[in-house]
Amino acid sequence: MKKVLFVVLVLIAVVLTACGGGSSAAVATPVPVPAEYAGKTSPLGADAATAGAEVFKTNCVSCHGPQGHGDGPAGAALDPAPKNLAILAPTVGDDFLYWRINTGKEGTSMVAWKGVLTDEQIWQAVAFVRTLKP
Repeated sequence: MKKVLFVVLVLIAVVLTACGGGSSAAVATPVPVPAEYAGKTSPLGADAATAGAEVFKTNCVSCHGPQGHGDGPAGAALDPAPKNLAILAPTVGDDFLYWRINTGKEGTSMVAWKGVLTDEQIWQAVAFVRTLKP
């Protein structure tokens, strides 16, 4: 009986470990995009990612890191930590990325870039974020 109980406990532990959260790579379900941004898609072509790389390097790398993994030098001190954009990007639309870059996120260190970056630069950054790999 003790062996059966032991095997059951081990199996439960394995299942809980496999299903458990706690991964820093997990991305919460994004909030809905406000109506004024919903449905927006990039007006730029695929070549915009090249210019977006410069926008990202200048404005985003310090927090999000060079590969967008949320591991930039300034990001280490932030709470909550910067998002891993390489994991987030495939789960959201252009409208979400544009909205977040444009308006920032209250309760985090993500600032609003509207008025600092042009609309074109924000779309370039969106294009670059789309190229990031997990």
